[in-house]
Amino acid sequence: MGRRYDEALRPLGLTNGQFSLMMSLNRPEPPTMGQVSYVLAMDRTTLTANLKPLERRGLLAVTVDAADKRSRRMSLTPAGRKLLAEAYPLWEQAQAENQRLVAGSEMEGLLADLRALGGL
Repeated sequence: MGRRYDEALRPLGLTNGQFSLMMSLNRPEPPTMGQVSYVLAMDRTTLTANLKPLERRGLLAVTVDAADKRSRRMSLTPAGRKLLAEAYPLWEQAQAENQRLVAGSEMEGLLADLRALGGL
């Protein structure tokens, strides 16, 4: 299933994982690394490794938390928000195709199972 999303997002140079990471940053207030690693069920080392390519592309920024200098906050840059807006319809198309392929209540069961595996 992940490969279907990867294929849909490829024209924008994104992977499914990068899209998910960018979606987790799409908030009014920049989240901390701890918040994002929890939401994505990812350890901080893996999160940091996944942030680097997006940061190099200028799609997100990592800053020191003003309230806690030991903590880091992440936010999408204007370029990141623009790319996410372009990527979302591609993701929606892939999601619709996956739902079509996994007909009816089977998709709801699959999504529930995936949520359970992710601990969310």
